Amino acid sequence: MRFLRACSVGEVALGGVKLFEGGAERIAIFHVGGRMYATQDACPHGQWSLSESHVDGEVVECALHNGRFSICSGKRLGPPVSRPLRTYAVRVEEGAVWVDVDSGAAEPRPGAPVAGEIGVSDGVG
Repeated sequence: MRFLRACSVGEVALGGVKLFEGGAERIAIFHVGGRMYATQDACPHGQWSLSESHVDGEVVECALHNGRFSICSGKRLGPPVSRPLRTYAVRVEEGAVWVDVDSGAAEPRPGAPVAGEIGVSDGVG
């Protein structure tokens, strides 16, 4: 595991997304319902940046071909995409969002800490 500081919690508005370029690939950091999630930034269908796409609740929709994915699990939600997003383990500590850049997985890992929960001590709430 190699956790890198991606940003502060306050840099990603609730319902928002931010690009992180600290690992081998670009990573999208999402703030969904008091939790932080991280997925690959490039849509696997058309390689468009998901951090520049539309977020609606727990779903990100690629701006290039309208492919939709679950932010929480990385699962594809229908055509035209055929592969899920890689997801990354996230933790939130003292107002900072940390991403395990070595944990990218194309399928959800049972028991893996895929979301970082934001607490009162993290300065948001």
